[in-house]
Amino acid sequence: MKDQQQRSIQGILSIAALVCMAIGWFNLFSPEVNHLLSGKVFYILIGASFFIQAPTLTNKNFMYGMYAAAGACVLGAFLPSDSQLSVLKTIGLLGGVILSISSRRQ
Repeated sequence: MKDQQQRSIQGILSIAALVCMAIGWFNLFSPEVNHLLSGKVFYILIGASFFIQAPTLTNKNFMYGMYAAAGACVLGAFLPSDSQLSVLKTIGLLGGVILSISSRRQ
């Protein structure tokens, strides 16, 4: 039952993140709001989703990697956009997606 709740929460977070990204792409609001939703809130929601997914991974290395990816997404979202370290959120996103896909094959 707990596993099903985790999956439901993860799904809701992922859908909310996709909505934020779509809003940013289609410029539905002011440029500031679009940037906030697609450049910050999106990565925070994805990071939260990775954080919830991490304990469900059977391989401990993947689990720790997923926690690191979640942290990178969230930390990168709070960094200024013009910072060289803001690429951290993209690295976290890519790493989390790769870990998620890799863990499903096993």
